[in-house]
Amino acid sequence: MTDFFSQHWASAIHWISTHAVIPVVSALDIAQAAGDPREIAEAMLIAALQLLLIAGVMRPLESLMPAERWADRRHTTVDRHYTLLMLLGLFPLFSFLVLMPFAHLLGGGPSTEEASGLKAWFPWFEQHPYVLFAVYYVVYDCVYYWMHRAQHAIPWWWAMHSMHHSQRQMSCWSNDRSNYLDGMLQSFILATVGLAMGVEPSEFALLGLLSELVQNFSHANVALRLGWLGWLGERLLVGPRFHRNHHMLRDPDRPERHNCNFGQVLPWWDQLFGTALYHGEELRPTGVSDPEVDADNERGLIGMQWYTLRRFWGAFTCRAGWRLGDVSFGPGYRPIHDEDPVQPVPSPAGSRPELQ
Repeated sequence: MTDFFSQHWASAIHWISTHAVIPVVSALDIAQAAGDPREIAEAMLIAALQLLLIAGVMRPLESLMPAERWADRRHTTVDRHYTLLMLLGLFPLFSFLVLMPFAHLLGGGPSTEEASGLKAWFPWFEQHPYVLFAVYYVVYDCVYYWMHRAQHAIPWWWAMHSMHHSQRQMSCWSNDRSNYLDGMLQSFILATVGLAMGVEPSEFALLGLLSELVQNFSHANVALRLGWLGWLGERLLVGPRFHRNHHMLRDPDRPERHNCNFGQVLPWWDQLFGTALYHGEELRPTGVSDPEVDADNERGLIGMQWYTLRRFWGAFTCRAGWRLGDVSFGPGYRPIHDEDPVQPVPSPAGSRPELQ
C-alpha cells in the first residue's frame, strides 16, 4: 500500500511539474530563482489536498457538531477568500520566490555541500531523516509559540495580528485571515531559525504547509467531545476547543483570561510556561472588544489590509506602541494601554450566537 501511494504521489508531482510548473517558470524567466520545479509541484499538491480536507471534512463537521450556531455565515466569506488566495497563490509564490532566494543568500539550500545545523552537530541524524524532521518541527513550534506571545504583547505587532482575532465567526477558513506584512515577518523569523538548524528550503515549506492543515482544524467551529481520547489528544495537539479559548471574546470580569493557548500545533509550550487553559468552563464567543479592530468585520479583503496597516503605523511610530501590554486603539490609531486612566468606551460586537 505504501509503495502504491508513493508511486501515485510521485506520478502526480511529475505531471504537475511537467504540465504546470515548468511552463510557467519558463515563461516568467524565473526558473533559476524558483528552484526545483518538483518541489513547487509538491507544494501545490499539498495545498490542493488541504483545500480538499477543509471543504470536504472540516466544513461538514462544522454543520454536524458546531461550537456556535449562526443564523448565517456571512462573516466567514472573507476568511474563505483569504484561504483560497493564500493556498492557491500567495503562499507557494512567497515560499519559492522569496524564502528560497533568502535561504540561498544566507548559505542554505540544496547547493550547500557540507552538513549544517543539527546534522553537523549530531551526525546520527543523517541516517534518521524522519527523527530529524520531528526535531525540526518541535523547535519550529517552540519558536512560533514565543513569536505568537510577542504578537499579543507588543502593541505595534498586535496592531497587525489583531486582524486575525477580529473575526466574530471563527471557522475552518479563519486560519489565513491575516495581515500580509505580519505574515512576511513571521515567515522570515521562522525561516531564519530553520536555516540555523540546517532545514532545507523545501523542508521549511513542508513544515509550514503541514502546520497550516493542523491550524485549519484548530480554528474549525466544532465542539468535539471524545471522552478520555479527547482529553489525551488535546494534550498532544492543539485542537478546536483548546484554540477557541485563545480567540475568546474578552471577559470584563477576568480581563487576563484570554491571554492563553498560544501554541500553534503543540500545546506543550502552554503547559510548560503556564499559559494553557482547557475547557473546564463554558465556551465564550470569539472576537475582540476594541471597536476599531472589530470594525474589520465590515471591511472587505483589501480594506482589512489597509486599515490594519494604518493601525500598525500609528502604533509603530509612537512610544506607546513599544510598551508591552494589552491595548485598544484610539484616535490616530495610537495604542491605549489597559492600565492607562483614559479608556475608550467599548461597544458590543453585534449579536452573539448561541453556544453549544
